[in-house]
Amino acid sequence: MEQMIAMQLDSPGRRLRRVARPLPCPGADEVLIEVAACGVCRTDLHVVDGEVAARAPVVPGHEIVGRVLATGIDVVGFAIGERVGVPWLGGTCGSCPYCRSKRENLCDHPEFTGATRDGGYATHVVAKAHYCFRLPERFSDVEAAPLLCAGLIGWRALRMAGEGRTIGLYGFGAAAHIIAQVARWQGREVYAFTKDGDRAGQEFARSLGCVWAGGSSDSCPVVLDAALIFAPVGELVPIALRAVGKGGTVVCAGIHMSDIPRFPYADLWGERRLLSVANLTREDGTSFLDAADRSGLTTMVTAYPLDQANAALDDLRHGRLAGAAVLVPNASARK
Repeated sequence: MEQMIAMQLDSPGRRLRRVARPLPCPGADEVLIEVAACGVCRTDLHVVDGEVAARAPVVPGHEIVGRVLATGIDVVGFAIGERVGVPWLGGTCGSCPYCRSKRENLCDHPEFTGATRDGGYATHVVAKAHYCFRLPERFSDVEAAPLLCAGLIGWRALRMAGEGRTIGLYGFGAAAHIIAQVARWQGREVYAFTKDGDRAGQEFARSLGCVWAGGSSDSCPVVLDAALIFAPVGELVPIALRAVGKGGTVVCAGIHMSDIPRFPYADLWGERRLLSVANLTREDGTSFLDAADRSGLTTMVTAYPLDQANAALDDLRHGRLAGAAVLVPNASARK
């Protein structure tokens, strides 16, 4: 029987383990994909650490780029050999009030790639065809991978921020480095906040067009219309609220965040809004990938062999990356 290789999480808090498995067959509404690249997302860290609910064992990874090898009998619209992308939202029930009102990101019975179903830290993956996306051709496999979560969540957060001209980004990692470029393309001014003292991160932000970059405890030189928080640090919420003006919006864009400390009502008063982003819709995917193509953005990636998934996670955890980490099951997937 033909086999696949995967980096498996046996239980929360454990290192990933290389395993060999039989090559799976797609279900009626699924596609079998040969993985060319899979991004390493902070949500993967939350899964590994047990901060986000997941089954065990599970193969992490939800920024998947690959080619269709086989399709189920009910699949239409995808051909053998076609390149597709697989995101975090891996399936929805279609019948709950949220699904029926086009808010599938809030589905009561969702499936999540790399958490409740196996993901892309592997040579192959099975995904529901309805939740796969076609990808702009101008991105290589490795370059496209971070678009499928860092880009998508950043896009949803930016849309929730409204039409404000001055945007602050707290935490300048994979998501922020993508959405900063989109916001600049839209004609906005972008202000980047990194860890205090992270001069390299601040220079990276300025190289992508941010008009100012500083530490998270620094005062912003302007009043912000909106702030997007990508770092999973609850202490940033009151800081961001104080940085936005009246009527401004603070969007918490992570799936997990440390506890938010108490803050005075005065920080929220003035019709400021505090929102969270939950997952994505398929419309988020199609609209963002179109914007990514038209904006001319580039993704900054560091590629790792599949067997080095633990090293990639360590580098992400300790802030040793500029941009995004991407696992590559075989060298031929590199640009």
